[in-house]
Amino acid sequence: MESRHLLMISLGGVIGTGLFLSSGYTIHQAGPLGTIIAYFIGAVIVYTVMLCLGELAVAMPQTGSFHVYAEKFIGPGTGFTVAILYWFTWTIALGSEFTAAGLIMRNWFPHSPTWLWSLLFMVIIFTSNALSVRFFAEAEFYFASIKVLAIIFFIVVGSLAIFGILPVKGYHPEPLFHNLYQNGWFPTGFKGVFTTMLTVNFAFSGTELIGVTAGEVKDPVHTIPKAIHTTLWRLIIFFIGSIAVMATLIPWKKAGVVESPFVLVFKSIGLPFAGNLMNFVILTAILSAANSGLYASTRMLWSLANEGMISPIFVKLTKNGVPLIALIASMLGGVFALLSSVVAASTVYLVLVSISGLAVVFVWMAIALAEINFRKQWLKAGKKVKDLAFVTPLYPLVPIVAFTASLLSCVLIVFDPTQRPALFYMIPFVIGCYIIYYLKSNFNHFKAYLKGERK
Repeated sequence: MESRHLLMISLGGVIGTGLFLSSGYTIHQAGPLGTIIAYFIGAVIVYTVMLCLGELAVAMPQTGSFHVYAEKFIGPGTGFTVAILYWFTWTIALGSEFTAAGLIMRNWFPHSPTWLWSLLFMVIIFTSNALSVRFFAEAEFYFASIKVLAIIFFIVVGSLAIFGILPVKGYHPEPLFHNLYQNGWFPTGFKGVFTTMLTVNFAFSGTELIGVTAGEVKDPVHTIPKAIHTTLWRLIIFFIGSIAVMATLIPWKKAGVVESPFVLVFKSIGLPFAGNLMNFVILTAILSAANSGLYASTRMLWSLANEGMISPIFVKLTKNGVPLIALIASMLGGVFALLSSVVAASTVYLVLVSISGLAVVFVWMAIALAEINFRKQWLKAGKKVKDLAFVTPLYPLVPIVAFTASLLSCVLIVFDPTQRPALFYMIPFVIGCYIIYYLKSNFNHFKAYLKGERK
């Protein structure tokens, strides 16, 4: 992969339906200014995590990187758990993304079955990943490019509307920034900022794909730092920029999840093609996330097998360097998630989604802690900080902030009744991962001991 691929893959993973569809609900919950503040804090948290990941990934560029770092600098049980959680997150997401893609297509083909479109997109995304890493990267580059161009267009058009250069239905004269404060700075109370923070971090998940691709990138010493350093401004422009436009043009009480806030803004400006345009962009966003998700989950399985934590069958590569068996296993996991969303949405699927929602935050905590321990070992070995090609600034403050803020995202869920079950499902699952790892590890040691006795 080249630099342009890495930049777009990290963007493609993070810009999804959370921004295009769910952002209106966030504004409704926290108020316009509260949402902007929450997204800004979230962007800073993600940036601190990426700065930690940058030092690790440049020093040790490996496919499926952060589970390897967790294994080396925290413990093998944590490495195994991080990999399982990350694989789990993206695999579960695949099921919902293929379903969503099928539903979007019914806007244009109302009498066609959803499953048929879902199956078609499964084949397309699987093929994109199966051909070669280069083919996957090119496909993701163009998928993500469409999303980025759509958001830039939205911000430009919305800004023109805010200042009255374009007419907006219901505003005479120009809207300016009255919606941000006309019902008070925090109409739902300042606690809305913290409640929103629980979901904001999930919206930013996918940025860490930079680390997953580390082992398959050309010149990681230059490519990865470039992608890391652009993380903050990209999140500010694309997320906070578009959220600010929505919050300014849509009264916060009218914002919700019935219709995409992007579509609401375009319609209020009088763009007749808004519905079809945004449905196309949302479809692209879904396919982009599925493409990145299948890649990430496949590499995690390969990395687990490469580290000897699961069956070596998943290490096998095609002549184009694709771990095909790991790819098939990840796709089957996505199919299982899709089936469970239909057959057992209120039981099995609810548990799966709850665990996957918190999994990324657990991964961020592991990245921050691994970076702290890596730096300690680096200095203990007699090496100097200046010898590192990429240095996490303000050490140890940055990794401590990254770890603490991520931990708070988990803990604060206790105070939100709607998201509290996620924590109750997540804790036993994590404990179960550790138990499975140590049982397997001890069993392998026991087998080796028996072989030694026979000798």
